[in-house]
Amino acid sequence: MTMTAVSLNIPATVKLSPEQFAKICQANSNLRLERTATGELIIMPPTGGGTGKRNLKIAQQLANWADADATGVAFDSSTGFTLPNGSDRSPDGAWIPLEKWNALTTEQQEKFLPFAPDFAIELRSPSDSLTALQEKMKEYQENGTRLGWLIDRKNRQVEIYRQGEEKEVKINPATLSGEDVLPGFSLSLESIW
Repeated sequence: MTMTAVSLNIPATVKLSPEQFAKICQANSNLRLERTATGELIIMPPTGGGTGKRNLKIAQQLANWADADATGVAFDSSTGFTLPNGSDRSPDGAWIPLEKWNALTTEQQEKFLPFAPDFAIELRSPSDSLTALQEKMKEYQENGTRLGWLIDRKNRQVEIYRQGEEKEVKINPATLSGEDVLPGFSLSLESIW
C-alpha cells in the first residue's frame, strides 16, 4: 500500500502559534508534520523500509562527517526548522554552523530551530510528488539555505540548489560534494540508489 502526504487546510482565521504546532507534532509523533507559510498543515505518514534505510544511510554519512569536522551540527529528519517565511519544515537531513547552534539558548535548541538550515537534503520516496519536493527545495533556498540536495531515486538524479543560482541537475552521480558549505563532505550515493 502506498501512503502519500495529505494536506489539511487551516482557515486563515485560525492561527496556530509555533507552540501550538509543536504540541500537535508531539501528540502525533508517529507522523511527520510540516506547516507551509500559508498555514496549510502537511501530514506525511511514516516511510517504508527502503526509504527509511536510505534516509538512515544519508544521516549516518552526514553525522559522521559533522562529528569529524566539528564546525557545525547535523540533524536527522525529525528536526523541525521554522523558516523566515513562517513555515515549519523538516528536511531528511540538515546541517548548521556551530556558531548558529551556540547562539541559541538551551530552550531554543529544544524547539523547532528558528531559521533555515544552511544545508538541507530531501530524499524522494516512492509516494513523494517531485513537484512538491522541488517547491520545498526552492523554499529552503529562498529562506537562507545555502546548499540543498534533492535526491530522486526514481529518475536516478540529484537536483542541487545553491543560494542565488539556478538548480543544477546531475544524472546518476556516484558522490555529491559539500562544496564550500560543507568543506570535505562527500555523500556516497552507492547505498542510496
